[in-house]
Amino acid sequence: MDFTIGPAQPEHLGMLRAIELAAFETLRDAGAVTGQACASSLEDLSDFSRNGLLLAAWTPDSVPVGFAAGKVEDRWLHVAEIDVHPDWQRHGIGRRLMQALLCAGQQRGLAGATLTTDSMAAFNARFYTTLGFNIVEGHARPPHLANLNAEEIAKGFNPARRAVMWLTF
Repeated sequence: MDFTIGPAQPEHLGMLRAIELAAFETLRDAGAVTGQACASSLEDLSDFSRNGLLLAAWTPDSVPVGFAAGKVEDRWLHVAEIDVHPDWQRHGIGRRLMQALLCAGQQRGLAGATLTTDSMAAFNARFYTTLGFNIVEGHARPPHLANLNAEEIAKGFNPARRAVMWLTF
């Protein structure tokens, strides 16, 4: 597959939301989510972009097919979202997006990267483990991760399914 990874452009934000909504259905099929599909707001995507941590994958004809979004929390890159359109999944796009986002965090001199994910969807936690992430529990979690995990549970996420992960640079 031929695709390019680079900073997302403002004119693509609506298409990135559409990718996130389509990818939601992959998660639904895996039992990782229920309810109505939701996507990052245009404001959130703009914030990720403004901070230089919104990367997209494009086809040769400049159509976005995936994206990864991060933000700096304390001294950590927090991976807030990564989605690849279902038609383009299983072609290494997600891996390349994550590698590029992690590289951006390293270049900023951050301590490492963090994320939360569904632990029971076969392609989530296992995928992140192949990139070097490990599950972190209890008091070992950085404060921002403990707070985020609590927010997710308050929003209705099943705590038994949530994995809190980190990778040190």
